[in-house]
Amino acid sequence: MQPARTPVFLCLNRGVRGGQGGRKRTRGKPMGFVELLLLAIGLSMDAFAVSVCKGLCMKRLNLRQATVVALFFGGFQALMPLVGWALGTQFEQFITPVDHWIAFVLLALIGGKMLWDAFHEDDEELSCPADGKLDLRELVMLAVATSIDALAVGITFAFLRVEIGPAVSCIGVITFLLSAAGVYIGGAFGDRFQGKAELAGGVILVLMGSKILLEHLGIIAF
Repeated sequence: MQPARTPVFLCLNRGVRGGQGGRKRTRGKPMGFVELLLLAIGLSMDAFAVSVCKGLCMKRLNLRQATVVALFFGGFQALMPLVGWALGTQFEQFITPVDHWIAFVLLALIGGKMLWDAFHEDDEELSCPADGKLDLRELVMLAVATSIDALAVGITFAFLRVEIGPAVSCIGVITFLLSAAGVYIGGAFGDRFQGKAELAGGVILVLMGSKILLEHLGIIAF
């Protein structure tokens, strides 16, 4: 295995490789780079939408604040799948016979919730601090809230032959970049992209879950 260079190159060059420790597995093909990239984009849509809201609160676009927001969201989005993966490995022997169904249900539920939120946006006004400063405690709460879905996905990583290091690096980097972009989009264009982001993320996750299930059932093969 080549040594890692930077998280970005981990994401772009290494992708996901199958198997661990030479153990034989009877599951479907390992998750490929394109699938991981789409999954990372889908998971990051909640963080993107919230980042757009944070951008709306900024009286002037601020690179430092945008970086802080992106670091919080990207960091937690990378941490949660790692926690889920660690939990999933503890119960792998019990989960393996139905792993494809679990992956499908989790991704379908997460994606379905994002689709529901996209079509049922509440009309609450955005609460912005008068001085325009970031509330770090609020950022932690938002980062945890937007990354809970990633914890559930991390559980599926434990039995989908995913190399966890490159996977969480890719998810973290993609979320960081999209969150930073969201802050600037919110400051420049308002919240017109927020609902569309959640809609796109929901569709991606539902399709990913369906593909995993259909591959394991032998209905499709890529």
